[in-house]
Amino acid sequence: MQAKLKKRDTFPEALDTLFALRNELMGVLLSFRSDLKREDFNAIPFVNANGYHCKTIAYSIWHIFRIEDIVAHTLINGTEQVFFSGGYQRRINSPIITTGNELVKYQIADFSKQLNLDELYSYISEVKESTEKILCGLTFEMLKMKISEEIKEHLKSLKVVSGDESAIWLIDYWCGKDICGLIKMPFSRHWIMHIEASLRIRDKIITHK
Repeated sequence: MQAKLKKRDTFPEALDTLFALRNELMGVLLSFRSDLKREDFNAIPFVNANGYHCKTIAYSIWHIFRIEDIVAHTLINGTEQVFFSGGYQRRINSPIITTGNELVKYQIADFSKQLNLDELYSYISEVKESTEKILCGLTFEMLKMKISEEIKEHLKSLKVVSGDESAIWLIDYWCGKDICGLIKMPFSRHWIMHIEASLRIRDKIITHK
């Protein structure tokens, strides 16, 4: 995908490769829904570990798609996030509107217990579909576009990134990338990192049953 993103002629193939990857990874998330019990989504077996696996599966799903929603809609497309337009804070029963970076250890487990999983899965499906529609509307020339200062300030005003030092860096990180860089991280690699970690959590839960 990264190689194909570099050339105008192969840009459509890059998106095809990206979407195939995302479909495969989404299949893993859907398998969690069918294979695991509700309490498994709140389990935090690696609570003291250093790495993405020190979270819960429910948190990881939330985190992947809040970030994608923010980046796709607010930063790239200049449209309202699915989270807000769909009334998902109420539907998911989430105490936060942020990416969740500011939560640590058992805060993550407590947060996970509060979430309505059916609505969370409805949200991630809608975000995935809307992001891919946005990406299909991009031209090759747009890949080099950077996020403007005006959009960056608008993002700050939405308060969807916590002011905590564990989260606030995200704003500069995203806004320092061009659209091509955002495709390579929030829309692909970020999924891989957190889903791989979720598989480790799942395997640990299963071996302890």
